[in-house]
Amino acid sequence: MAHPKVQFTCPKCGKTTVVKIEQRVDATIAMLPLPSFARSAGSGSEQKVDLEERQRLPESVSATLTVIAGPDTGINFKLEFASVIVGRQGADVSLNDPEISRQHCLLEVKDNFIQLKDLDSTNGTFYDEERVRAAMLRNGTEFRVGSTVLRVALMKQ
Repeated sequence: MAHPKVQFTCPKCGKTTVVKIEQRVDATIAMLPLPSFARSAGSGSEQKVDLEERQRLPESVSATLTVIAGPDTGINFKLEFASVIVGRQGADVSLNDPEISRQHCLLEVKDNFIQLKDLDSTNGTFYDEERVRAAMLRNGTEFRVGSTVLRVALMKQ
């Protein structure tokens, strides 16, 4: 962690306060400034992702996405590729939520986490009710697109 303590000064009384930041090892991280993988090539329009050149997940890795709230509550999606798009019709994970863009966000399965990247969606991607462009998701992490809340499960054998 780059900054284990943060210091700030109250603009009204001038008192300086130091806050110690403790981050759990299994915590999901929202990254700011944006790392290179999260930067968009376009300006405000939906970014298209090439679905032709994708790798299948190794047999030793199991990744699923479960809808825990929203129009598709209860549906499980087994991720077969290392890179999948969540969106409406035509996406790898197609959701029946009118608040979701056609290509809303990208999930990339890495060694022990899933990289989440918003694809310049209209209504945004949220983690802990904060809009994020990118985040690292661990097993059991929940995030929201539109009115749909999704939980990731990532297991390595």
